[in-house]
Amino acid sequence: MTVRIGVIGTGAIGRDHARRINHVLGGAKIVALSDVNKASAEAVRQDIAPDAKVYDTGEELIASSDVDAVLVTSWGATHEQYVLAAIAAGKPCFCEKPLATTADGAKRIVDAEVSHGKRLVQVGFMRRYDAGYVALKQAVDSKIGAPIMVHAAHRNPTVPEQYVTPMAIHDTLIHEIDVFRWLLNDDYVSARVLFPRSSARSHAKLKDPQIVILETAKGTIINVEVFVNCHYGYDIQCEVVGEDGIARLPEPMAIQMRLGAKLQNEILTDWKDRFIASYDVELQDFIHAAAKGTASGPTSWDGYVAAITSDACVTAQDSEGDAVAINLPTRPSLYN
Repeated sequence: MTVRIGVIGTGAIGRDHARRINHVLGGAKIVALSDVNKASAEAVRQDIAPDAKVYDTGEELIASSDVDAVLVTSWGATHEQYVLAAIAAGKPCFCEKPLATTADGAKRIVDAEVSHGKRLVQVGFMRRYDAGYVALKQAVDSKIGAPIMVHAAHRNPTVPEQYVTPMAIHDTLIHEIDVFRWLLNDDYVSARVLFPRSSARSHAKLKDPQIVILETAKGTIINVEVFVNCHYGYDIQCEVVGEDGIARLPEPMAIQMRLGAKLQNEILTDWKDRFIASYDVELQDFIHAAAKGTASGPTSWDGYVAAITSDACVTAQDSEGDAVAINLPTRPSLYN
């Protein structure tokens, strides 16, 4: 079976996903496109998906009998409406993060999917598909004993002027928030945020760097450095300290050189280069599940929990180092 996929939102990530599906992956074809900028959708049709039909609205695309499954890669504020429409139509839906821009919006999606009675939504937390994180999880699950601590860092070389302090949580830390729950098979109970002195490359509306401290239900303490003006490159670090040993996230493959009287290897500067392979694995997983009329991978519940946790972290940014409780509702059986 070839899964007929419609893409809503044909900006950079939507265009790249369309390219993957039509030219890299197997089992699917782009048959429909929609974007508020119709010229953008037409450009993707011309360059990548010549057989696709361009629809005026995302809702029309979802309702089409020619579409089996939907990719939502539009502006974040529109995700909720399109995912809800896909669930109502009974069509598998891949939604790039965020699932919704508020925890209440994510909860509405969870409620709709539970009422439907079957998983239809996969959220675009691609780190779960990264080969390094998969290897790290295998070590955490079977080799180093019960996790006690996690030390991590998320560093970007620079961010634009419009990037402000809460975005360090909602736009940057959000990936760690999801991947640590998966890595540890655990949920969060509290969050704290500490601010060292601000970097000289920061600006008035951005406190950078910051340290986020999360405590889990099993008592594991996670500290994450978020430094979005580190200057030297894009650097993702993670070390899990267990009862019996320590496991570290492997570095991306790079050639080590002896050059100019120095031992050195290059550091990536672009997040797309760091995780590019994981997007292929992620979307192939979606295609395989969609062919069966369902969804796999990160769930609507995961998107909802990430929203609750990120809101708590933003509150903690203004709490002068005090812990902010993270209270989760009971997980529906659909996601067990």
